[in-house]
Amino acid sequence: TVRRTETKQCTDCHLSQANDNNAIMAQLLLQGTNFVNFVGLNAWVGNEQGFQAVRVTEWEEPQAVFGSYLHRYAYPDYWRRHVEDHERELIEYRRGRIFDDELSGETRAIEEIEHITQRTNDAARCLQLRGEYMFVAEGRGGFQVYDVASVANKGFSERIITGPFSPLGHDTRVDTENATCMALPTNQNIAPSRQEAMANMMVTTADGTERSLLEVNREQRFHPIYNYAAVSDSVEGLIMVNVNTMADGELRNNFLRRADFVDGSDAWNENGVLNGARHIVLGGHYAFIAADAGMVVIDLDNPLAPRHVTTIPLNDARASALQFRYLWVTTAEGVQAIDVTDFEAPRLIPEATFPLADARRLYIARTYAYVAAGREGLVILNVTNPEAPVEHARYAREGETPDTQDVIVGTTNASLFAYIADGVNGMKVLQLTSPSSQPNFYGFSPAPVPELIAWMRTSSRALALSKGLDRDRGVDETGGQMAVFGRHGSRPFTRSEMERLFLNSRRIPYRVTDQVDMDNWVAAAFARR
Repeated sequence: TVRRTETKQCTDCHLSQANDNNAIMAQLLLQGTNFVNFVGLNAWVGNEQGFQAVRVTEWEEPQAVFGSYLHRYAYPDYWRRHVEDHERELIEYRRGRIFDDELSGETRAIEEIEHITQRTNDAARCLQLRGEYMFVAEGRGGFQVYDVASVANKGFSERIITGPFSPLGHDTRVDTENATCMALPTNQNIAPSRQEAMANMMVTTADGTERSLLEVNREQRFHPIYNYAAVSDSVEGLIMVNVNTMADGELRNNFLRRADFVDGSDAWNENGVLNGARHIVLGGHYAFIAADAGMVVIDLDNPLAPRHVTTIPLNDARASALQFRYLWVTTAEGVQAIDVTDFEAPRLIPEATFPLADARRLYIARTYAYVAAGREGLVILNVTNPEAPVEHARYAREGETPDTQDVIVGTTNASLFAYIADGVNGMKVLQLTSPSSQPNFYGFSPAPVPELIAWMRTSSRALALSKGLDRDRGVDETGGQMAVFGRHGSRPFTRSEMERLFLNSRRIPYRVTDQVDMDNWVAAAFARR
């Protein structure tokens, strides 16, 4: 209370009276803020005929994004070729020694800038990179996992493959009626089977007792949801696929199939509640599925025994994004917010609706919501207070009719970038923060200033993007640990421990301010009880 500028304040760890620290709380609890996510060498774009690995950065360090502020000063000749000769278009070409006479020789070896395309059985409307595999929901083609480990290896003639062996030894396709989307509990490269091996490995401790290696390491077990990919199907509902085989190191068992639910079925759609399912997001062991009925909340604490929690009626629910206590949903009304402080009793907040005529998918990065708004382009909302969204900025390329379908955000070399699937207009890369547009873009959530730095004509209409690797997420919203920490026995909070920071004994949120008021101190202390 004395050195106020050098230490944590009350609102750094508890809900603020102004309701303006939802993102800060997400970071505090290690749930991730989607701000420092890493996209890397390629941006992965799903389109109507397949998906593409679009090369968006330099190969060498610093791995500058093509056309960015850093690219201009670290690779001036390559930046000039990209901007002046190619008009910022991401085209395939060769460079290196053949240009020595006209360039300064920033790279000695001949380098090919390539974008790798993989055809799918139907439109790739949902895709997610995890480790060396790409997980794709491809409509009538079902759900499939592709091996993309060699995407940057020029020694391979086929960079993306359905399997390194014949179908007799590898089959990662799961047939469904119309797979509209899929979700993984984490996009970090996990191996739950490793924990099972550790649990079965007994070691002798210093006191002479026999204990499992997992217990000695003091690690939390993965929740069972981490074994699965959850697939939404507009006809069949929810399909669960155990994907652990992709991470167990065994080459001969890569066969995926539908998991059987406890009722004997291999698809879940109780009373038709998931008819028209078109998008799915996982928050721990809860699934939020946009369907004809609205936003359907499913508890997957036992992944093979789904429990319908509730359905929130909405006008044409399309997609959603989750951050700590709020779920944002795009609908025919625009962007709407649902309070999910209690996952068992989510509550729509009508006054938090931001009207948009053609909202599609959205992405929450700290205090801003990036909305793919169809013919309105990219709309950026300030959601510092999730219940009072304010428009911050819009972007649409001059001379084009926007067809914006999806957007993701990631950080590369201390700058923030947005990657846009712009339908018929292909893919675009926007720099959101840079020393030229915002000389003082410091702090937790600097205001984004969108600038077009690169674009590409995709092989067909761009529909979806793979989210970048989570780099600040160690636990899910229900307290399931997903990352091993460096210190022996260290771990994130469980859900009940998290709730002590923002719920009182009656499970009602309590709020604090950074202003010390001794007259109200006693009353506040009793409220926390």
